[in-house]
Amino acid sequence: MGKRIRAQRKGSSPRYKVSSHRFPGRNQMPNENGIVGEVTELIHSPVHTAPLARLRLPDGGTTLVVATEGVAVGSTIAIGDNVSLRPGNITTLGKIPEGTAVNNLELRPGDGGKIARSGGNSAIVEGMVGDKVRVRLPSGTLKLLPSSCRATIGVLAGHGRSDMPLRTAGAAHYKAKARGKLYPHVSGVAMNPVAHPHGGGNHQAVHGPNSVARGTSPGAKVGLIAPSRTGRGRGKSKQGE
Repeated sequence: MGKRIRAQRKGSSPRYKVSSHRFPGRNQMPNENGIVGEVTELIHSPVHTAPLARLRLPDGGTTLVVATEGVAVGSTIAIGDNVSLRPGNITTLGKIPEGTAVNNLELRPGDGGKIARSGGNSAIVEGMVGDKVRVRLPSGTLKLLPSSCRATIGVLAGHGRSDMPLRTAGAAHYKAKARGKLYPHVSGVAMNPVAHPHGGGNHQAVHGPNSVARGTSPGAKVGLIAPSRTGRGRGKSKQGE
């Protein structure tokens, strides 16, 4: 008789639950057009790598957006098609000139921002291609997006968060806990056979196939889950062989 492996315990154990009451809210660009909001507060959120800015809208409501470098309490953020190219302002890609750094970029018009949302990140607008805009993502990949997608002008705040090492195991523990992760993370091959399907043996290695089907039982569902292909890639055979 074995034991419940880590993948099974994550489904019900309170150890893996995120303390959501500590999170101030969700980063979401407002859908209004042609308005100017005021930054009333800069907030630290344990689950976000960049600070959040509480934006007071003209109708009295508030929303949270990620803070751009250069934005401070009392700053104003304009949202619409005709805004100045100032850090923090929100406009459509078709209105942003080439070479401008943007963050919190939408993949689809109106989705509230999906790209370049980590601290210190930004994407670069490279130019128009027909009715779309070519953007260089933080990874260096080029992507064509509809010109009606919105973005925030500037580089996201929080740059340099990873420059200083964690230094203590406690710091790593609380960083993982804020996101519902387990620390420390022990690899399966370092465990005993009773604790993990990859455990045991005279060496720390996966003995046997590492691929499992999509419908595998939870106690064995580890490794490469439902891979599209397995084994070593084989090129086309040469002619004459």
